[in-house]
Amino acid sequence: MMYKVHWIVDGIAEIEAKSKEEAEKILQEDLESYVKKSDLLMNKFIAKSIQGSAYLPGSDEDKKNTKKDEKPDEENP
Repeated sequence: MMYKVHWIVDGIAEIEAKSKEEAEKILQEDLESYVKKSDLLMNKFIAKSIQGSAYLPGSDEDKKNTKKDEKPDEENP
């Protein structure tokens, strides 16, 4: 029996850029180029999309890892 498997690859890259948008664009272009050149990713694993979001290390990183519905520590006994 043939099954379809939806797969996701998650990663974090450090990109030197002048803005979040520029960092996202740099990585997007590099990944698209890599995927398009990979016969396995294009024809066997059928890569369909690449998605990412830039943030600053430190406080932005902490906010990204905090659940939206989670209250700050002082409100959680």
